[in-house]
Order: sequence, then structure tokens, then C-alpha cells
Amino acid sequence: MYTATYQPPSPFHPLVRAAIVVVAALAAAAFTWAAAPPSERPQVWKQHRDGIFSVAYSPDGKLLATAGRDSVIVVRDAETGKVLHSLKHPGQGLRVCFSRDGKTLASAGGDKMVRLWSPRTGEEKLVLKGHGHWVAGVCFSPDGKKVATASADRTVRLWDATTGEMLRELKGHGAEVWGVCFSPDGKHVASGGRDTVVRVWSAETGEEEQALKGHSKEVYTVCFAPDGKRLASASQDGTVRVWDVKDGETVVTLKGHSGPVYTAAFSPEGERLVTASQDRTVCLWDARGEKLACLRGHEGDVYGAVFSPNGSRVASCSQDRTLRTWSVSPGEVTGLRPPAAVRLAPSRLP
Repeated sequence: MYTATYQPPSPFHPLVRAAIVVVAALAAAAFTWAAAPPSERPQVWKQHRDGIFSVAYSPDGKLLATAGRDSVIVVRDAETGKVLHSLKHPGQGLRVCFSRDGKTLASAGGDKMVRLWSPRTGEEKLVLKGHGHWVAGVCFSPDGKKVATASADRTVRLWDATTGEMLRELKGHGAEVWGVCFSPDGKHVASGGRDTVVRVWSAETGEEEQALKGHSKEVYTVCFAPDGKRLASASQDGTVRVWDVKDGETVVTLKGHSGPVYTAAFSPEGERLVTASQDRTVCLWDARGEKLACLRGHEGDVYGAVFSPNGSRVASCSQDRTLRTWSVSPGEVTGLRPPAAVRLAPSRLP
């Protein structure tokens, strides 16, 4: 039986060393907000009393949710920043995710549980119990009927989002699992963790379908592209790999951050990616791996970044206790160019 010495809950291994001062050598040619006019600078909101680990937009783009080390889940108006709810998740809130219909918000935390909330009322609807260690990742299936979770107990679990019943336990990772994501069609689940391997599973049978190897250090988050043909993984090795789901090969490797990359997420159209790093930057990339812009302003490790549903903004969260939203429409970010597209053959996964 797997046992582990308890450490302060955290979605990523390096976060237990968050007090370490990071001195990063920044690229001389990078695009920067420091020289941008005031209209291009981000909105900055503060509410958490400690670092913020995760941020998510509601599907209609009207709400933003954040999870923090202060054990609070904050739900706010995405336009004005007004706080609508402050929800308590004991043991630190490590990850947040909205269901596709926007009616449910999930939070994963250091209490080994996942809590489902009504983002409209702030009411706790259901608690998912069963993991043996803190839960670092959570994701709804596209139809909202299932929840996938990733845990430091080395398992991925699938749950009934209505009853809270555990449906399947996916075993195969050799160490803690940090990230999890459903494919857009709901047929597959991807996960990544400390064993450096990205694994793809059948959501129906729970069988492992692929083991994608290439990262040299642990994987923090995984994210399918909207078309389901590509899968991005962010790693402590300072890179993001974009995989062809059809054959399991790396399509492109994003290199440019000077520290571990905690998050990678696709834009709604699937032709851009946003990444968040220990080097305190948020970077935008096209699908070919070309860096389009780097957004600077955070004063600590940047743990999370995500596009708004219409792709015009990016929200980022940091150890500096701030949530920032940036305009990322071409022409509004200095030097930002329209993204190049990558076309892949249809996936062979069933």
C-alpha cells in the first residue's frame, strides 16, 4: 500500500518551496507590458490572503473563480471584479473548474475532497470523498455528468457528479498525480504527475490507452485542444509539449520560460496557447510553438492562466495574491500577431 509523509497541501511539488526567491534571466526580445500604454495594462484584483493556485472562467465568461492557499474559493464578476462569494475549502483550495453549463463549480483541495458548489448561490451541493491524499486536479466531463480528479495518492478517479458515487479508479502512475482533463468528446481522460508521464485513459473502461513520454521532470497540468486532436502538458522541466493524440508523438515543444511551467491552456479556437511559469510571466504562443507575447507584472510565481470563453482575455493568478486579466486580442497587445495554425489527421483513438 502506498504511504506518503504528509506535506502542506499544494497542487504542485515546487509550491512547498514558495518562499524561495526566484531570480529569472528574462529574454531581451520579449514583449512586455511595462512599456504598454495604460489601456493595455491588466486589471488587478486582490481578495486572497495568500497565494492563488488556480483560476477558471465560467462558460459564459461572466464569472471568475479562484482557489487559494488561504483555503478560500472566491467567485467574482469577471467584468467588474466584484466578489460574489467567498467559499471555504479546508486544507487549501488547489484547483477550480466550472461545468460546461456553468451551473456547478468544483474545487479540489488539501482536505482530500472535492466540493461541488452552486456559483449562483454559493451553496455547497455535494462532497466527493475517497482519495487518500490531497486532490490537486479536477475536471468535469463535457456533459457534466462525471467529474475526474487527480490526487497525491497516485490515482485518477471518476465520479458521478449527481450522486457523488466513485465510478472508476485509474491506476498506473508511479507517483503523485497533479493534473487531469477530459477530452472534448468525453471519451478519454488525460493525466500527468510526478512520474513525468502523460497518460491517456478510456473514460468508459478505465483502461490506459497511451503513455506519452518525453518530459524530463514532473508534469503539472494537461489540457486537450478543442478539436481533441492535440494534448498539451506543462512541466517542471520548463517546457510545454503538444502531443498528437493520434500517434502519441510530440508535435511541438514550447521553450522560452526560464523556470518550471505550471499551466498550459488552449484558446477557444485552439490556435493559441497560454502558459504560466515560476519565472513570473504569462506567455502566449501560436500552435506552431512561436512565442507571440510575454505578459509581465506579477511579483511571484504564476500558477494559473486561462483564456476567456471568447478568447479576448487571459486571466492569471499568482503567489503574489493577485488575479489579473489581460486583453490579448491581436492589435491590443504590443507585437501580438495572428496565430499560425497546425492541422492534424483525425485521431485513431476509439
